[in-house]
Amino acid sequence: MVCLAPRALEVSVRPRRLSGGIARPLTFTVRPHFAMRQYLKSVWVKVGLALLVVGAGPLLFIIVAAAVGLWPDPNPNPIGPGLLFGLTFWPAIICIVVGVVRVRNRRAA
Repeated sequence: MVCLAPRALEVSVRPRRLSGGIARPLTFTVRPHFAMRQYLKSVWVKVGLALLVVGAGPLLFIIVAAAVGLWPDPNPNPIGPGLLFGLTFWPAIICIVVGVVRVRNRRAA
């Protein structure tokens, strides 16, 4: 004999709606070229992207150059670029998120 747990009612497993919530739902159906242009005008997004490129660029260059064979050591241990990436990655992500949130809030108002 197989004992199975009773199934939950369909109504009880649906997500609840917040009453009086003012949060704007995350929708990604906006026109991409218009949204991207608005995001790239934000200073926060520009600073975040610059940090990301400056922090990750040297490390990615060394990894790709070693994989292709252009780097003198086929198995490099890039401590300096790794530390640079580690110190700039999260600040870059935080700046980008702050910029995106500010642009979305400005557009909603």
